[in-house]
Amino acid sequence: MNEMIVVQDLVKNYGEFCAVNHVSFSVPEGVIFGFLGPNGAGKTTTIKMLTTVLDPTSGTIRVNGHDPTREQKQVRQSFGIVFQDPSLDDELTAYENMDLHGVLYGVPRAERHQRIDMLVEFVGLAERKKDLVKTYSGGMKRRLEVARALLHRPRILCLDEPTIGLDPQTRNHIWGHIQQLSKDEGVTVFFTTHYMDEADRVASDVAVIDHGKIVSHGSPADLKQRTNCSNLEDAFIALTGHAIREEEANATDRMRMMGRAWRGSGRR
Repeated sequence: MNEMIVVQDLVKNYGEFCAVNHVSFSVPEGVIFGFLGPNGAGKTTTIKMLTTVLDPTSGTIRVNGHDPTREQKQVRQSFGIVFQDPSLDDELTAYENMDLHGVLYGVPRAERHQRIDMLVEFVGLAERKKDLVKTYSGGMKRRLEVARALLHRPRILCLDEPTIGLDPQTRNHIWGHIQQLSKDEGVTVFFTTHYMDEADRVASDVAVIDHGKIVSHGSPADLKQRTNCSNLEDAFIALTGHAIREEEANATDRMRMMGRAWRGSGRR
């Protein structure tokens, strides 16, 4: 089985602060991989390095066999991403949002239109594809973002808190689409979530990061067995602690600092 993501001894420093501290893991092709951790643990920083936004301080990354620091175009073609924050243009229709994405990724016109029709059907939005996105519910927007991320046929789908704020029925609906896609097309899924029941149900492999370090890695069943817990949420708390730590309380300030660092790096 091919390794679609390989991370070895990865480090990211901001001055004296170490956001990611010698992290190593790999994600095989076709696997749904959960990357879990408390606020401020290093999840988003790791994703930024995987997706070419940030350069690591040290260590190596391979995404579909390519180095994000030297082969940015190849890496960006290899993944589709659904960000934690909404990223659709509300003043465009669903079809127009998809079409613009396809143009930016250089998908030929005929293929682009065929893919759009297939993907909006896949996520259950075919009848609403000509409606403005501002008329969509939160769940519909999330489904459209998943469809858009798949338009250029990526090998890897990155999902940063893809179901945050959605009701359980909509969460289940979105994950049903993603699981079917992974099964049918062998797409590798790399996701973060704070819904431990979600990770327990859909992930075949998970890594837990805390204070910038991987503290446990294995299947959800492995983690529950190691911590003698009956569910993944209790296992997660056993691995990362019960207390609200200073790092979590100051997560907003830290992300502002990181945002300034990203802008100052000149990476887009």
